[in-house]
Order: sequence, then C-alpha cells, then structure tokens
Amino acid sequence: MQRSFGAGGPAVSTIGQGSWYIEQGDRRAAIAALRRGLDLGLSHIDTAEMYGDGRSEAIIGEAIAGRRDEVFLVSKVLPHNASRQGVRAACERSLQHLKTDRLDCYLLHWRGPHPLAETFAAFEALKQEGKILSWGVSNFDEDDLDEALAAAGKGKIACNQVLYYLRERAIEHAVIPWCERHGVAVTAYSPFGHHDFPEPGSAQGKVLAEIAQAHGATPRQVALAFLTRRPAVFAIPKAGSVAHVEDNAGALNLTLSESDVARIDAAFPRGRKPSSLPMI
Repeated sequence: MQRSFGAGGPAVSTIGQGSWYIEQGDRRAAIAALRRGLDLGLSHIDTAEMYGDGRSEAIIGEAIAGRRDEVFLVSKVLPHNASRQGVRAACERSLQHLKTDRLDCYLLHWRGPHPLAETFAAFEALKQEGKILSWGVSNFDEDDLDEALAAAGKGKIACNQVLYYLRERAIEHAVIPWCERHGVAVTAYSPFGHHDFPEPGSAQGKVLAEIAQAHGATPRQVALAFLTRRPAVFAIPKAGSVAHVEDNAGALNLTLSESDVARIDAAFPRGRKPSSLPMI
C-alpha cells in the first residue's frame, strides 16, 4: 500500500488523490471524498496553485483539517511565479489556502522563464525553514531532468510528476528509467486519461474487464495496478466522489500477474518515443 517516495523518502501511498477541477463540482461531495480517501489509506493528496486559482487548495485545506499528520501533501508553483521571491510568495499563498504550516513536497509545475537554479535555490531556502519538506518537478522530460540534476546536485529532486495512462505510455521510454537510476519518484497524473479511458465494449475495454473479473476487481483498478507496477511510480487519480475514491482504493491491494501485464502491454502498446514529452 505504501512505498518510499524517492530515495530515502517517506513511505507514501501508491495510490493518492488528485484534485484538478475538483473545485468545479459539489464542494461537500469533494470534501467527503477526500476524507473517505484518507480513511482508506489514500494519504497522498496532490494540488496546485493553478487549480481554480487556489480554490482546490482551499477545499483540501478544509478536508484535512484535524488530520494533517495523516497526509502527504503536494502542491505546485506556476512557472511564471518561479523566481526566487515568486516561489516564496506562491508557497505562502498555498500554505494559507491549505491551512497548514508545511508542504510535504513542492513542485515546479512545468518549465518556464526563470532559471532552474533560481527556482531550486528558492525551494532549498523554504526547505531549510521547514515550510516544505522536499521538492521536485513536473512535466520534465529526460533532457530537462539532466539539466535539473546539474542545477540541483544529487539527491535533491524528490519527484517528477508526469502524464501517464494506458494510452499514453511515453514516459516508459526514458523518464521512468532516468528517475529509477537517480532515486526520483514518478507520480502519474491523469492516470485514467483525460476523458480517454477505454469504453467497456471496445477491444481494449474487454481486456481490462476480463483481467478485472479474474481478480474480483474493476477495470480502473486494473489500470492503476498496471501503471504503478514499478516501484518508483505513484498515481493520483482525481477524487470527486466517495464511490470513485473507494474504487481507486481497491487498487492498493491488487497485484497483477506477469500474464496480466503482458496482455495489457499488448492491448495498449507504448509506441515509439515521441519527440517531446506529452502533457495536459
């Protein structure tokens, strides 16, 4: 159910709770879903200052009130705010929205105009003050990660959060191997695709359904188990309702066989390495 979040990092739930667009639904339902997720062990909660201009963070802050110590809390700074002073101001806003004194991990949402060394220096200053406990990046390809490592030094980058779902497996070519070599956690966002999960009657949907039936599971649980089959990888499906969260949590105890993995691999070929890293 838990694994080390990067080299020497804390134990974190393999399946977490995402929050992109969570502010657009019913607030009480979202809070109930997040709290139910904590009950079921989905302690990794991810958000960003971009999500609803902080409204997602505010919902999470309400959901985790009184339970902060149960949560591995992640937020992200927008690239245009990633100057030395901009990072600090953005972090302070996120902490205020989340009603907490610290983030467990703070990420650069994607590359932008500010030098990586400047952003990382700001992260390190916040870490020394205890306002963040670790930091990382998001939407970084292999070349970006090489630059980040050169700017930060070994052992500093905790995480790379990237797009990863059954029909988009580009990160398996180089990003996951890079992160495994360097002790960096990989967090899969949009692990069901953005409105791109296989239909039940499709050929791909039937493969997932057959494997799910054999395990007494659901197709989405099978998808999550496949994506997190490697020890470096975590997934943060959106948590919008209690039923959705309960289904996600069922993947925590699902282990696929080698034949299951081979069938999924054949049904969802990863294809060639793209020229640039996909992101949404």
